[in-house]
Amino acid sequence: MSDSSPAAPVVLDVWCELQCPDCHLALTDVHALRARYGDRLEIRLRHFPLEKHKHAYAAAQAAEEAVAQGSGWPYIEAVLARTDGLAARGEKLLVEVAGELGLDAEEFDTALIDGRHMLIVDADQAEGKAIGVTGTPTYVIDGERLDGGKSQEGLRERIEEIADRLLAEEG
Repeated sequence: MSDSSPAAPVVLDVWCELQCPDCHLALTDVHALRARYGDRLEIRLRHFPLEKHKHAYAAAQAAEEAVAQGSGWPYIEAVLARTDGLAARGEKLLVEVAGELGLDAEEFDTALIDGRHMLIVDADQAEGKAIGVTGTPTYVIDGERLDGGKSQEGLRERIEEIADRLLAEEG
């Protein structure tokens, strides 16, 4: 899922899982990066549901339904703000958040049943595994993988260093 125009010269992939408390904390960095770079940095959320979180796979599919309905990031941020609720309430919470955001909650329910977004989630997860993603959040910029699962400390600064270098090269 992409956050800006496809013409952005620098791409940051954020491998994320919507039941992951660390991914919720990573939103602070995502907001700061958006504020600093605007549309010069394309931030793409990539799905990496972890087996230890029972509702992560459904949440990833729901996020793709939110993208299809035009509200990807607002939905993702709303779900990440409720990781504890997601653990306790599962798909009911995913549909409820959709309704709160004015999305078609019935369509979310149907999408979770018919699995229409499974291929996107599976493809993201397979690509993540292929490049060595083992936990979330993990960032990839200019081919460099930065693991935020243990600590976010220093990661935004490293992303900014790489983005600044790439943007300077674009000239």
